[in-house]
Amino acid sequence: MKDESTPPASADRLRDRPFLVLVTSHWLSLLGVGLAATALISWLFVLPVHLRGHVDNPYIGIVVFLIIPVVLVAGLAMIPAGVFLARRRARRRLTEHVVDRRVAVRRLLGFLGGVTLVNVVVGTQATYRAVEHMETVQFCGQTCHVMTPEFRSHAVSPHAKVLCVDCHVGEGARGWLESKVAGTRQLVEVTTNSFPRPIPSAMETNRLVPARETCETCHWPQKFVSARVKLITKFAEDEANTPSQTVLTMMVGGSLMPGIHSAHFGSGVEIRYAAADGKRQKIPWVEYRNTKTGETRSYRAEGVAAGGESGLPHYAMQCVDCHNRPTHTFELPDRAVDKAMATGLLPTTLPFLKKKGVELLKAAYASNDEADRRIPTELEAYYRQTYPKVASERGGDVAAAAKALVRIYDTNVFPDLGVGWGTYPNNLGHEAFPGCFRCHDEAHKTAEGKTITQDCAVCHEAVAVDESSPEVLKTLGIEARILALRKP
Repeated sequence: MKDESTPPASADRLRDRPFLVLVTSHWLSLLGVGLAATALISWLFVLPVHLRGHVDNPYIGIVVFLIIPVVLVAGLAMIPAGVFLARRRARRRLTEHVVDRRVAVRRLLGFLGGVTLVNVVVGTQATYRAVEHMETVQFCGQTCHVMTPEFRSHAVSPHAKVLCVDCHVGEGARGWLESKVAGTRQLVEVTTNSFPRPIPSAMETNRLVPARETCETCHWPQKFVSARVKLITKFAEDEANTPSQTVLTMMVGGSLMPGIHSAHFGSGVEIRYAAADGKRQKIPWVEYRNTKTGETRSYRAEGVAAGGESGLPHYAMQCVDCHNRPTHTFELPDRAVDKAMATGLLPTTLPFLKKKGVELLKAAYASNDEADRRIPTELEAYYRQTYPKVASERGGDVAAAAKALVRIYDTNVFPDLGVGWGTYPNNLGHEAFPGCFRCHDEAHKTAEGKTITQDCAVCHEAVAVDESSPEVLKTLGIEARILALRKP
């Protein structure tokens, strides 16, 4: 009589079947092995990129900390699942020939060898190009619609040839880690459509990389700079778009010459301040210290009691407190039209173009597409109705002017992202925003009554103010060259 308690020989073979045999007996476990190997090899390729120093890209962290781990975990999860399915299939086919261990090992090694070869070939060819692309301005600006305002302003800035990562990623391990965290956070916000509109500046969110790690790798405030000439051209909102020019001698200063930089960053000078708002436009308290002379002065804005700044965030002054929009500068409509006229992008002889252009730019549009349609249509309609002769004889100039106005609007305003005229204050100067006058308002006083000066001559000398043809431009020999830029 057969002893039913004794398992059949085929069942013995199933129970004794090696793990390697089961792994190589089902496509799911083999796929898991392939994914896990791919993740590990990819990690080895990408990791050295993060160890090379300051020039790095925050978005590569998405690959290292998100994509590769997900692929690895998925692969590791598939392996036991495939083993389970292989064992279950073997139970259903007890008489099936069992692959021995040596065959399984050869099969696994061959599979891993193939996966490794493919990964090495692809990795060596693609990794460098992929990393290089992820460090381009196009990747940062064009891959992500959220960054469209920053991308367009960067393209017309003095730093148009500078990579985003050169200014937005700090040095060392800390900067590297912070950039990875930031990149992952940005990915989640964009994926879930939960990003703020408008995107707050790094200064406003306190995620600003210190200027000493970014700006000062190329610029430094102690560098000797004497004085520079600044020309400001404006056009009146009259029929002739009457031009006027202001010429200033800017006392930039540096380590050897008194001026703006030396007053704020000279040898031994340390300035701290408290901000009452996130954009740092309201500064109720300023402290000046000179470590060489031992002098210390505290200034409080009018109405701020002693100690009133204690509950506010304090900051050490750095370059970006004044140069807060060195690259992503957004113009106001009046100044944008002035610059376009001064550089020949807008004709200066179309009647009332300055006035009408500013009016069209300030109008409310639901989207950039609507602005792109309405601005040309309304400008052409204005000249047809008001100056029909101009419309018929200079139709090409009117169309070109409309195109230039559209370009101004599309570079500065993005309704779907909450970016309008004046959304991002520019602290350099004091024409459009408080800027210098946040502190230099004669209202910040010490206990003894000493104020932070608002004397214009401290920062610049006015050589000409709102003149139609400043003599100094003729003296410098540049008047004809400046006039040649304008388009009649």
